Amino acid sequence: MKTRSIFSARLLCVVLLSLFPVPAFAAEHLDGTKLGGLWGLPFVGMLLSIALMPLFAGHFWEHHQGKIAFLWALIVAVPLFIFQGGGIAVYELAHIVLIDYIPFIVLLLALFTVAGGIVIRGNIHGSPKTNTALLAIGAVLASCIGTTGAAMVMIRPVMRANDNRVHNAHVIIFFIFLVANIGGSLTPLGDPPLFLGFLHGVDFFWTTTHLIRETLFVAILLLAVFFVFDTWYYKKEGVTKSDPTPDRKVQIVGGANFLLVAAIIGMILMSASIDIGAVTVLGVHIELINVLRDIGMIAVVFISLKLTPKENRVENDFTWGPILEVAKLFAGIFITIVPVLAILKAGTNGILAPMVSLVTAADGTPVNAAYFWLTGSLSSFLDNAPTYLVFFQLAGGDPQQLMTAGAHTLAAISTGAVYMGANTYIGNAPNFMVYAIARQGGVKMPSFFGYMMWSGLILLPVFLLVTLVFFI
Repeated sequence: MKTRSIFSARLLCVVLLSLFPVPAFAAEHLDGTKLGGLWGLPFVGMLLSIALMPLFAGHFWEHHQGKIAFLWALIVAVPLFIFQGGGIAVYELAHIVLIDYIPFIVLLLALFTVAGGIVIRGNIHGSPKTNTALLAIGAVLASCIGTTGAAMVMIRPVMRANDNRVHNAHVIIFFIFLVANIGGSLTPLGDPPLFLGFLHGVDFFWTTTHLIRETLFVAILLLAVFFVFDTWYYKKEGVTKSDPTPDRKVQIVGGANFLLVAAIIGMILMSASIDIGAVTVLGVHIELINVLRDIGMIAVVFISLKLTPKENRVENDFTWGPILEVAKLFAGIFITIVPVLAILKAGTNGILAPMVSLVTAADGTPVNAAYFWLTGSLSSFLDNAPTYLVFFQLAGGDPQQLMTAGAHTLAAISTGAVYMGANTYIGNAPNFMVYAIARQGGVKMPSFFGYMMWSGLILLPVFLLVTLVFFI
């Protein structure tokens, strides 16, 4: 793999930070109380571009998405320099790039590369019991190697298991529900929003201990519903099509990559528990242990490429396209979100005070059900990682307070962002990847709105139960 391909997305941030001469750094940060609504439009435009352009201008978007992200980022970066001053602009852009964007992309790159080297070979016959077991395994795997990693490892075995079924689209739909979304809620490795929470001070195992009840509740309920659906379809089909996949012993190859996943987990835990000092870059305080963590993850990428036979990645149809797309788009997202985060930090003194009032009762206590549904509703149509960060800041942004006195609020934000990313094809990055792979494999997947009918009928009642049981 070319170094240029691995790190090309980072150039967007570097270019933005180098467009202007570096001035003396101002001691103050961006003051959200003085920012108007226009500052949030580039963030909204960036997210709407991601949501709508693939549907209405797919060819144009496919070839120019990096340029579009760069344009939205410029629309924020240039006014920051002009109206807020060079010192504040450089600090804020450098902070979001060095503290949030680079660690975020490096983790995704490492998990994506490692998962691409794990192959499940052979033919499993997709009975209702077998399919339910496969979805359960994929959901567990999602918290270990990420929703993207688990989806890429499991989607083809699940498709092969059901390629002789007349009705198999529902299997992929529930796969998106459980493997590409809900299963990733128990560790920061599982889903990008939770890793952002970790980067902002949430303990690694906080999600494991505090979201386990909600996740088991949702996963078991969905698996039971799936088993009923799949059993009905299985009995309705009668004689299935001839199996196009020859029987072969089931094998899992690429075992060295499981050790590399363990190494990734170890590096993340190390970064949260060891202090070896810090450096200041462009006014931003950076812990050296976090730098070592990110260097270690880049090393994992090269080790995985070295140790994994090339045929493994060929079998997985592994390419760098998806991770490069994510890197380019998230560069735009993270830069355009800078003024939005500043406005949210202003709380009731900022222009988003009405939103603050929706999630805050008259006595000042948080309305956890509102946090769950607002975070989830936006995560359904916008990317769930920046949505999580917005509501994390809206809840105060203090990880120690949110992990203790505000634990129910943080749980509502976390589950809303992760779970409701399953509501549409565009709610979470793996959703559309799974949809595209399934269609290429001959599965008759529902349209964008057809999928929403499935999620509306199945997921929304489940989420209503979650609200009643856990957040009221």
